[in-house]
Amino acid sequence: MTNSQSDVKFIDFLQNEFALSTVDIGVALRKHELDNSPLAMLLWQYGLVDIEQLERIFDWLEDQS
Repeated sequence: MTNSQSDVKFIDFLQNEFALSTVDIGVALRKHELDNSPLAMLLWQYGLVDIEQLERIFDWLEDQS
């Protein structure tokens, strides 16, 4: 994930809506950069968000495009 404005907005959304810490997000970002997995799915796989939160993330991402 590059440091674009949309990435910053997405990280702000994760922190504000789900109270994810920068450490939690950083773990998922590092894995995302290594294998280019979708960040939202990584957050779910690592147990940082539940399935309902994952759906909210996908809705938010869709609204941003």
